[in-house]
Amino acid sequence: MARCLCNKPCVLRCSWTPRNPGRRFLTCPRIGGTECNFFDWFDLPMCARSTEIIPGLLMSRNVLEESMNELRAANRRLKIWLVSEST
Repeated sequence: MARCLCNKPCVLRCSWTPRNPGRRFLTCPRIGGTECNFFDWFDLPMCARSTEIIPGLLMSRNVLEESMNELRAANRRLKIWLVSEST
């Protein structure tokens, strides 16, 4: 198991930046001001095509998820309105 600069077992995390979408990296398990800033890529670099496509797919997914949340909220409001109208 890889260890960071403060000799703790590294944590495997995932990058979701536009430049490295979905690429995994190892880092110090300490979060905040005490981390040793250890960083090392776990995965090989992604091909240029993947770095072009993945951010667009993530953005589309986020837009769809937001639309679903808005529809769910509207559905809840409608149910509340229907219940209040029937009483």
